[in-house]
Amino acid sequence: MTTIFRRERHSVTDLKIHLVCVTKYRKSVFTSDSLNLIEKSFKEVAEKMDFQVIEFNGEGNHVHALIEYPPKLSISQIVNALKGVSSRRYGQAGYKKPHQESLWSPSYFAISVGGVPLEILKEYIKNQEKPS
Repeated sequence: MTTIFRRERHSVTDLKIHLVCVTKYRKSVFTSDSLNLIEKSFKEVAEKMDFQVIEFNGEGNHVHALIEYPPKLSISQIVNALKGVSSRRYGQAGYKKPHQESLWSPSYFAISVGGVPLEILKEYIKNQEKPS
């Protein structure tokens, strides 16, 4: 598989995270249709903010997203926008939120993904030639 790098004026990057967002109190509220709405909302936000939702799926009380993003965005900016817009659209579509106006728990899980295994990278860095 060929890695496609994000090329911008002063940077070349390949930043990807696995993001997990859970519903308020982990209540199971999502259906297949409402997950489709959440995915559509995530992709609209991504297009506006210049990042990409590569993969998306979910269960009754949480969603998973694989996201590629530029270095100018922080993970918290991305998460806040995704949760805000999707929660609003979810309510506008007539779905019941688990707790009054909150669809999402305020917390989230994010982990960086991609690239070479950590041990190989550590070995590569160790083997760099130090200047004399």
